[in-house]
Amino acid sequence: MEATEREADFSAYVRARQASLARFAYLLTGDPHSAEDLVQSALARVYARWDHIRAVESPDAYVRKVMVNEHTTWWRRAWRHRERTDSELIRVMDPAAAPATGRDGELWAHVRSLAPQQRAAVVLRYYEDLTEAQTAEILGISVGTVKSHTSRAISSLRSTMKEVTP
Repeated sequence: MEATEREADFSAYVRARQASLARFAYLLTGDPHSAEDLVQSALARVYARWDHIRAVESPDAYVRKVMVNEHTTWWRRAWRHRERTDSELIRVMDPAAAPATGRDGELWAHVRSLAPQQRAAVVLRYYEDLTEAQTAEILGISVGTVKSHTSRAISSLRSTMKEVTP
């Protein structure tokens, strides 16, 4: 594929999927600014391999996988590099510190507090409406691990939501 044809093809893909990718990134990060960064970072990685991705794999599945992996890397890096003060770190790293409004806000605050792999599994399975096999492929784990992550996440969400419900 020629460079201009490749760029046009990639640009068309980005225009068609940008809103969906941004929503997915927001569900992973819980922050609109981080979501924008995540989409941009993922698309930069995808562009480098666009010819291969477009010819062999589903671009959506590949991009989601890159986004999940990139988000997990960011999350791990943030815990390893505690260069901020304790109060700053707590504010930045504590997903429950974000303001929640209404029952959905409470639920979302609890979803954001899940471990990254659990959150990714829940978002892929129930927001993106993917099968367990598709979710496993994107996350690079077995179907059984997807079941385990989603089961533990839902159990955790149920127990935390019971605690806040009078």
